[in-house]
Amino acid sequence: MAKRSRIEKALQQQKAFETAVSDAEVLFEFAETDADSAKELEPLIAKLEKDVTDAEVQTLLSGETDANNAICSLQAGAGGTDAQDFCQMLLRMYLRWAERKGFKVEILDEQPGSEAGIKSATFRVEGEYAYGLLATEAGVHRLVRISPFNSGGSRETSFASMFVSPEIDENIEVNIEEKDLRVDTYRSSGAGGQHVNVTDSAVRITHIPTNIVVTCQNQRSQIQNRAVAMQVLRSKLYELELEKRRAETADLEANKMDISFGSQIRNYVLHPYKLVKDTRTKYEQSNVDAVLDGEIDEFIKEFLLFKKGAAVAG
Repeated sequence: MAKRSRIEKALQQQKAFETAVSDAEVLFEFAETDADSAKELEPLIAKLEKDVTDAEVQTLLSGETDANNAICSLQAGAGGTDAQDFCQMLLRMYLRWAERKGFKVEILDEQPGSEAGIKSATFRVEGEYAYGLLATEAGVHRLVRISPFNSGGSRETSFASMFVSPEIDENIEVNIEEKDLRVDTYRSSGAGGQHVNVTDSAVRITHIPTNIVVTCQNQRSQIQNRAVAMQVLRSKLYELELEKRRAETADLEANKMDISFGSQIRNYVLHPYKLVKDTRTKYEQSNVDAVLDGEIDEFIKEFLLFKKGAAVAG
């Protein structure tokens, strides 16, 4: 049904493109002599350009799980408090991006930093091609700025990582043995009302063979938190298996590096100049504020084109 829905949407999109192009042609004929036609033409072309770009990006997403929802994990790396603050900045960036795309986001777990920011966060993004789009963001991100946490006003470098797994449905089998799991419960640390504060409803599951740890504390009960945590674990184990296959062609080499200098996929420089640059595609954007506010579509598109080019060359 999901596949059928995507095909129907693609056919409707094609009809919409044909109608928009036809309307633009008519308006263009009158634009030179009619100011109202010219005014109407400009936003029509701008919308058509955006829609065509979005459609082009979708044609680059042909992986088995690209159309799935995404489960994302952010982790602060080297850089102390600055790294934890940067981790929160990235969380906000992805939440704003998802909001612009019309995607639904659910924060599954969030660990606050010792002084500011967050140590880690896990969130689920629901929407068409959420995984295919966000998988391009997986890797280490590096921030350079004057630290607001350093009284000396020195320039600091900090790191945070983004890991992305496709949310998998029940049709995909992931074998998880109960004996391979260690389940711990603890008191939720976030906001959530009186219930959260007095019960050990948060759940942490460790998959012993792989040492993958997942946590969930934002549901109402321990049973619900465990169910969500198991779904996250299934997705992570599935992604791990995919990584093993792709590792043969070194596609995920960057993701396996330490969360520190030299392993980043993107640099966010706020001082002495302002620039965001992707180290893989060399695409750069000087409007750092806009990028941190969620305008990352061009970075995503450039990487998908880069990846396609590399696959063709290979």
